[in-house]
Amino acid sequence: MTQLYAVRMDVALPPDMDPAARGDLLAREKAYSQEWQRSGHWRHIWRCVGEYANLSVFAVESNEELHSILWGLPLFPHMTMTITPLAGHPSDIALAGPGA
Repeated sequence: MTQLYAVRMDVALPPDMDPAARGDLLAREKAYSQEWQRSGHWRHIWRCVGEYANLSVFAVESNEELHSILWGLPLFPHMTMTITPLAGHPSDIALAGPGA
């Protein structure tokens, strides 16, 4: 059964990071995240305005699968994350169906 998670990712790259290493790291991060987006596991990604952070929604089969995806992020060593499991809300008309 698919489980949904909201994941806030805050990034803090070292200010003295070599520009070439930074560019390579960001390119690898983009490719990795887009691969998971195409697979359907990384359903949404939004920028947090004014911050080097995003809020994402993942659809995975288990805690272990989410853990594996997140640990694989090239930026992972430079991130702080907050992970929130999600459940359907009884007032959500999309879940209730037609005529709700």
